[in-house]
Amino acid sequence: VFNHILQPRPVEAGARGQEEVKFNEVTVYLVERKMGSSRRSFLTSLARSKGFRVEYALSDEVTHVVAEDNQAGALWAWLRGSGLRDVSRLQVLDISWFTDSMREGRPVTVETSHCIPVREPVVSLSVGGHFPAILTECSPPTADANVSQYACLRRTTTENHNKIFTDVLEELAENSEFNESKGPCLAFRRAASVLKSLPSAVHCLGAIQGLPCLGEHTKAVMEEILIFGRSFKVEEVQSDERYQALKLFTSVFGVGPKTAEKWYRRGLRSLKEILAEPNIQLNRMQRAGFLYYRDISKAVSKTEAKALRSIIEETAHWIAPDSILALTGGFRRGKEYGHDVDFLLTMPEMGKEEGLLLRVIDRLRDQGILLYCEHQGSTVDMSKLPSRRFEAMDHFEKCFLILRLEEGQMERDEGLQKDPGESRGWRAVRVDLVAPPVDRYAFALLGWTGSRQFERDLRRFARKERGMCLDNHALYDKTKKLFLPATSEEDIFAHLGLEYVEPWQRNA
Repeated sequence: VFNHILQPRPVEAGARGQEEVKFNEVTVYLVERKMGSSRRSFLTSLARSKGFRVEYALSDEVTHVVAEDNQAGALWAWLRGSGLRDVSRLQVLDISWFTDSMREGRPVTVETSHCIPVREPVVSLSVGGHFPAILTECSPPTADANVSQYACLRRTTTENHNKIFTDVLEELAENSEFNESKGPCLAFRRAASVLKSLPSAVHCLGAIQGLPCLGEHTKAVMEEILIFGRSFKVEEVQSDERYQALKLFTSVFGVGPKTAEKWYRRGLRSLKEILAEPNIQLNRMQRAGFLYYRDISKAVSKTEAKALRSIIEETAHWIAPDSILALTGGFRRGKEYGHDVDFLLTMPEMGKEEGLLLRVIDRLRDQGILLYCEHQGSTVDMSKLPSRRFEAMDHFEKCFLILRLEEGQMERDEGLQKDPGESRGWRAVRVDLVAPPVDRYAFALLGWTGSRQFERDLRRFARKERGMCLDNHALYDKTKKLFLPATSEEDIFAHLGLEYVEPWQRNA
């Protein structure tokens, strides 16, 4: 059985690239078992591009056999029975030798740590009694093979041990989103989410065997990073003119991918060109986005978020002393920086929240700190909820603001470097204020806390595993045909049969 699995497929046998061979003294054979055909093909192409001779068929010409996660005894037993004239002359090596060689661009000296030692195989007779069958046990992966496919069943803090991979995968996801390739976009985001949850850094692909959501494309990207310390694929994306333009345009408040694409197709490549184009009519939100671009394109610190919470809380309590304000989004999850600051505002009594948001806006305007406001009234209709459209905005009353934050209103933040060119003593900050009724508050708090992937998987889990439908407004049991009440996030997790996950553990 082992012999059959390890033999190359007939279509691969004898297949050779046309690349120039630089190292004639070395002929490599990559063992497909455990490695997989796609990755073996990728590594073969990589090695040949660097001048290595790589054979798809095992023959007496082979000098270096490279395997990954194969049991030593079984591997050597197969080699002895392969019909080679002299197995003892072979260098039988772990994938680490190959990785080191690719990094150096030449065959590195074989160290003891690279070698797969000879071990006596454990054998038993097959049913016919004529041929030995190797008894093999798969080596357990170094990562936890029980990692769930659902982010809501993983605990992910802000401590990301695999940022070198996740940054690249998220950039590839963003590029897929610009290309309206929903499948690859979700695949890259899910893969990044799994890697963020791991308790330690990944140093070889063997460590991720058995983990969910890590497809062949993701593994190829990771392999490239492990070998070269960089991703040529993402560098190609970053240098693409269209990607650069769309990323720049969508960094403007009020500009989405479709508008950015329209501007790109008109031949525009910079923000200055957009502002100089007389035929472009910016809407009110986009005009504010350009006007305060320098400020709101910069990260907001936790110190600034706390200062804004104090301002809005004081304003709300001046109007309604029993009002409830919650800081949500990334800052509730423990992040140090964010793009904007999100708050939920409600009252402890149903119906009392009506009109509160508009009064808060008026008060902020009177204080001279309201630079921009777009208000949207409530359109909640329980007969049409919950929604399965994850990307759809919820129907609560809300306003999108740009507030003026004075330097004197902030605590001193030792981690922030002041812009040498900034001397006006204030900055503009993006703020979202959402006002759900108190009976929907728990659902809104859960939804607005994030992260995006955590919420996406929580809803997917509810639908696929529990027969329920969850969104920012409600949880509906499709079997019992009723809405399930919740006064806290813990209630929602309990309805879903899940252990409660703290906000700081939702950074998926």
